[in-house]
Amino acid sequence: MAYVNPSEFAAKMIDAGESKVFMSTKDTLIRAYMAGAILALAAAFAVTVAVNTGQFLIGALLFPVGFCTLYLLGFDLLTGVFTLCPLALLDKRPGVTVNGVLRNWGLVFVGNFAGAFTVAVFMAIIFTTGFSEAPNAVGQKIGVIGESRTVGYAEHGFAGMLTLFVRAVMCNWMVSTGVVAAMLSTSVSGKVIAMWMPILIFFYLGFEHSIVNMFLFPSGLLLGGDFTVMDYLIWNEIPTVIGNLVGGLTFVGATIYATHYKTSPKRTPAGTSTKSASVPAE
Repeated sequence: MAYVNPSEFAAKMIDAGESKVFMSTKDTLIRAYMAGAILALAAAFAVTVAVNTGQFLIGALLFPVGFCTLYLLGFDLLTGVFTLCPLALLDKRPGVTVNGVLRNWGLVFVGNFAGAFTVAVFMAIIFTTGFSEAPNAVGQKIGVIGESRTVGYAEHGFAGMLTLFVRAVMCNWMVSTGVVAAMLSTSVSGKVIAMWMPILIFFYLGFEHSIVNMFLFPSGLLLGGDFTVMDYLIWNEIPTVIGNLVGGLTFVGATIYATHYKTSPKRTPAGTSTKSASVPAE
């Protein structure tokens, strides 16, 4: 499990961001679609495990299998490109522009949503036996999640919106740490172990992840959840996307760039000059 030192993986982060900005439309959409679908399946899996066992911790422990799988396969989540692409712009890589970064974000958003929504429809069919009967226990649970994390926030007004935003910021602090953690090792096992830890934290603590929510909330609507599309957009998805952007870019991308890529000179010990500090004592 070879370890990659911080200065090396910081450079890898910038290279990855540059590569994603210049990726073709076809490849960007396909990779985003598959990422959204796999993460949605992992969310469905985790909720199913939690409902069947009565232990949410077990579902949270197993949820990272989806995140690890999609990143090992080279697929892209919006939360990841929020962190990586701006670094190429910050580093003034040739040809990287604000429009290029925004283009990537837009395409990844569309791909992630399409993949997650596809799984939402498929799982709704499974949970209701082709919409021929009421949702099973897992389907009912997903409907409750959709209600509590939309109208539940709305009932508290500004305080609810603030809580939603902070949960989204904290989420991508952890998720983007997982993205970066995959660069800490050159072995599959090392990457998986490093990614697993922050993803477990985000899921168990109930932070708001824009792509997971692209599955949970459309599923909730399909399964009879008592909230509307506008509730979902205004009281979850839009603030969550903004919070995810702030969390990933501020607490992961910018901090690693500032301290591991643009490292400041070391301080000289107090009471000594640079010249005297370099001369060995006799």
